[in-house]
Amino acid sequence: MSAPIALRVGILALQGDVREHARTLQRLGAEAAEVRRPAELEGLDALVLPGGESSVIDKLSRQFGLREPLRAAIVDGLPVYGTCAGMILLADRVEDAIAGQQTLGGLDVTVRRNAFGRQTESFETTLAVPALGPAPVTATFIRAPEVTEVGPGATVLAQLEDGRIVAVEQGSLLATAFHPEVAGEDRFHRRLLERAAARRG
Repeated sequence: MSAPIALRVGILALQGDVREHARTLQRLGAEAAEVRRPAELEGLDALVLPGGESSVIDKLSRQFGLREPLRAAIVDGLPVYGTCAGMILLADRVEDAIAGQQTLGGLDVTVRRNAFGRQTESFETTLAVPALGPAPVTATFIRAPEVTEVGPGATVLAQLEDGRIVAVEQGSLLATAFHPEVAGEDRFHRRLLERAAARRG
């Protein structure tokens, strides 16, 4: 009997921490493919929107003709995981956006950009994420956003001790304000792959 074909996961590679996500996905047995053009979205089982600068990624996605194909893939139910800037890109609403900044949308949430200060104010903490099991998640925050409003369609996965919401999901979409891949945490990527496998059927 032939071995199952590995899940093919795209990583939007216009800017940001692409390599860390690729390493995590490959360690879990998936094939990681960098996405810079619309044609490279074809045949994907899932997609990662990495951290970086959300306004730059938005601008580049439009320049490269990726915005509408990405939106169509989200509407079609492609499993997508966004970290940090990726969370902003998936949000339906953004506070403190720069002039003209757009999102891909899909997550019924409002996020606030740079809610945790400058790069020098980055920090690491542990979070309870019951949906991922009893063990806490190590979360790295780097100029991270926060979720300020959650609509009825979305579900909160994790909050800081002060109540700020930093992880959400909705249907096939998953988003964290932090970078689990920096600390070697792979359970969010596993959740993405589980959804991709279920969709593949």
